[in-house]
Amino acid sequence: MSKQDTHFFNTFSMVIGLLIVVALMIFALARIVGDRTQLRDAYADPKFAASTEERVRPFVRVAVAGKNNSALKIEAAPQGQGVALAVPKDGPALYEAVCRTCHATGLVGAPKFADHAAWAPRIAKGKTLLYEHAIKGFTGTTGAMPPKGGRTDLTDDLIKAGVDYLVSKGQ
Repeated sequence: MSKQDTHFFNTFSMVIGLLIVVALMIFALARIVGDRTQLRDAYADPKFAASTEERVRPFVRVAVAGKNNSALKIEAAPQGQGVALAVPKDGPALYEAVCRTCHATGLVGAPKFADHAAWAPRIAKGKTLLYEHAIKGFTGTTGAMPPKGGRTDLTDDLIKAGVDYLVSKGQ
């Protein structure tokens, strides 16, 4: 090895060593700053721990034949945590809250609101059949109607009021 090679090797080793020292100093500085700026109390907060536990818990539970599967029972949401949808008061309010989703755009083959040509054959079959299809659901050649428009919490009388409103606009 020549003197120039030795000099280059020593200089190169010193530069690499300095870069390693600078990287370690930056790492140490980042740790110090992170410790001072992160809220350690947030990690110790029981609400934070509970929300983290809720997000990472498995979303499925498996029932095993012959075992006590009481852990799988469905529990009601605690008071105030369940989301209850507003119940419309009459046919027009029902249309705006529920029926409009499909009947305003013709989604899933639904006859559009106030489309006389689309409603005429349905109205000709009678309101009793329309009530039945709206309450129990219906799958036809042109589309599908979910039971009660997907809001099974609504009363049959309210669904009938919604059908009456749609029919009155479709005549």
